[in-house]
Formats: sequence, structure tokens, C-alpha cells
Amino acid sequence: MDLEYAKFILEKTKENYNLIAEEFSATRKEIWEELEFLFKDLKEGEKVLDLGCGNGRWYKVFKEKGVDYFGVDNSEKLIQIAKENFPEAKFFVGDALNLPFPENFFDKIYSIALLHHIPSEEFRIKVLNEAKRVLKKRGILVLTCWKIHRLREIFALLKYTLLKLIGKSKLDFKDVFLLWGKKTLRYYHCFSKRELEKLIKKAGFEILESGVVKNKRGNRKNYYLICKKPL
Repeated sequence: MDLEYAKFILEKTKENYNLIAEEFSATRKEIWEELEFLFKDLKEGEKVLDLGCGNGRWYKVFKEKGVDYFGVDNSEKLIQIAKENFPEAKFFVGDALNLPFPENFFDKIYSIALLHHIPSEEFRIKVLNEAKRVLKKRGILVLTCWKIHRLREIFALLKYTLLKLIGKSKLDFKDVFLLWGKKTLRYYHCFSKRELEKLIKKAGFEILESGVVKNKRGNRKNYYLICKKPL
């Protein structure tokens, strides 16, 4: 993907989340129970970054574990909601491609449903490199990405693949736009598990565990990876 177009999508994604912040936050009030196992190894006092924290809903889990929590998102409106919901927490407006923290600062980073919103492999690698930079040696990165499985998602993937093949799309293969209500289109990259694992390794992380997790209804599926920064 042309990097200028990728920058445009990044800025548009930020604008979109500001536009739908209240509506989006209303659908993300509770944590997803199927992901709770990812937080079981948190230790009291650890410095932890919630990267792409949105409205801060995962803060409740981090608070229970007694960690030193930091939440970052590039949507000013979502951070405002997070601060209103959890005024005692440390939330910051920040860019995942240029994090406002020093090297070797965090013990763990959690990135829930962020990476699939980052256009182009170059920018996705940059996000992962930033995460690696601010992690301590042997620090842990836990991330999830959306796994497409519903018909509207599959049809969108077929549509944008066809447009790419006939030269009518500036997106990369496996990129789609999906409608949020009637307000806006949101960008996604439709990862496969193999592609995601390959990307993580390319960024220099060691994969400790990976898999697919779904909720009880089966209408929500995500890839998850638990990764370690090398010495």
C-alpha cells in the first residue's frame, strides 16, 4: 500500500472513532469473558500498558490485579470517556507508532483489537517495534486480532479482493472497509493466524502461545498471541 494512503487511513480511523465514540463505547461497556484468561499471569506492581485502550473497559481487570496501569489511545473522545469512567486511572492520548514512553519501561503490553486497524505491513511492523522498544527485556506482549467469520465480513473480503484484482482499489489484499451503523466505514486488515504469527516473528518477538478464542454464542472470534521480547 502507498504509505501516503496508509497515513490517510490512519487519520481517518482516528476521526471515525472520535465520531462514533459514545455509540461505540456503549457497545463496549463490559469485558469479553472469553479473553479473561489472557490476564491470569499479571503480577501486582507490574508496569502494564493497555495499547489501544478505547474507553478503558479493561481497566477493571488490571485494577483487580494491582498493576501500575497506563492506557493509551489516539481517539481523544474515547480517552475522554475513559477518564470519566475511571478518573483514578492514567489515560493518555497517544500514537501507537510513536509511543510517549522511554525504552524498557513496561513489564507487559496488552493490545486488544488494535493491530487489524493499522494499514500496511510497514506500519504494523512499526507498531510492533514501538511495543518492543518500550518493553523491558523478556517483557510480554499480549495481543488479539479479529478473525473474520460472518457472512458480511466474508462478502466484504471478496468484494475488495475483486476490486484489487481489477485495479480499482488502493488497499492491500485482505484489507476491507466495513460500515459502522449508518455513520462511517471502518478499516480492517483480515489476518490469518499464519500471517499474524509471521508478522510477530518478523518484528523480533518470540511466540509463547497462540490460538483462536470465541465467545459462548460463537458470534465473536479472535486470534490471540502471547509473545516475549528477547534479551
